[in-house]
Amino acid sequence: MASSSFQASWLALVLVAALGTALAPLRAEAARAFFIFGDSLVDNGNNNYLTTTARADSPPYGIDYPTHRPTGRFSNGFNIPDFISQEIGSQPTLPYLSPELRGQRLLVGANFASAGIGILNDTGVQFINVIRMYQQLEYFRQYQQRVSALIGPGRTRKLVNQALVLITVGGNDFVNNYFLVPYSARSRQYSLPNYVRFVISEFKKQLMRLHDLGARRVLVTGTGPLGCVPAELAMRGRNGQCVAELQQAASLYNPQLLQMLKDLNNKYKSQVFIAANTQLMHNNFIANPRAYGFITAKVACCGQGPYNGIGLCTVASTLCPNRDQYAFWDPFHPSQKANRLIVQQIMSGSTKYMDPINVSTIMALDSRL
Repeated sequence: MASSSFQASWLALVLVAALGTALAPLRAEAARAFFIFGDSLVDNGNNNYLTTTARADSPPYGIDYPTHRPTGRFSNGFNIPDFISQEIGSQPTLPYLSPELRGQRLLVGANFASAGIGILNDTGVQFINVIRMYQQLEYFRQYQQRVSALIGPGRTRKLVNQALVLITVGGNDFVNNYFLVPYSARSRQYSLPNYVRFVISEFKKQLMRLHDLGARRVLVTGTGPLGCVPAELAMRGRNGQCVAELQQAASLYNPQLLQMLKDLNNKYKSQVFIAANTQLMHNNFIANPRAYGFITAKVACCGQGPYNGIGLCTVASTLCPNRDQYAFWDPFHPSQKANRLIVQQIMSGSTKYMDPINVSTIMALDSRL
């Protein structure tokens, strides 16, 4: 009797193990895929594989990441895509250029973002070799070919249609293009209002291409308060005041972005594009840093010079001992804690922050389909 019971138990274990093995690819596919496009705010290591000066693969970047090593993220730890992955119950996405992105890992999604890029192709030319938006979208097309070879074109279409997509781009078109130097080529070509309209029109084409490639849930972040980052306070600010011309750029750009996304949703008769008001999210830190547990939203944790806003964050830089007390990690990028707070608003913020709905609502709605 004992022997019979043992055999039955053993057989059950074998069946469970076999079933688990058979279902593993299905489970990987069933998890919602996540795709990321954009610049250094969301790059998680693509530029590590490129010959470029726009990189974050040296200490002290990554000091608070679980490995305590630099990963290519422009953060002391996790960035916005990392926290979104955690919130939607997904594995972290790998950089598209990573050799580890193969097999089942492809079904998690991919990060195509590249530090230094903008909406326009001439943005960030000083960084030499970066993955511009048109190339990120081309890589997305190639990604789908690779996944089709793995699970077939029909299941690939479904995976992409049901995926969550994040796109964070546009700030560099002002900081590293229009306002990069006095009398820049673009500032001679366009007045600021006309330049904003031009950038928005180019971005619209890219978002339509993203839709053509199958994206149906796209989270689009606006620019933050461009004139309030430590780098701009150090280089152009007066008495710690945010730089007016960059603030004007953000105040022109973000409302037009929101209207453009609404126009696209009307065109597609669906809530494809969701706008995240990251300018307002950042403004909260700047107006009242202590309410969010920060001691400052002006001084970067890592850097040198006024506001730690000059140059790059390196091992020779001044480094704060408690990164969670700083809204900015380096002269341009939010700290891990600030990224976490931003994602909390992305997930559950009111329509003041998320238009038309937040990501938690999206997830709940889509789970019923």
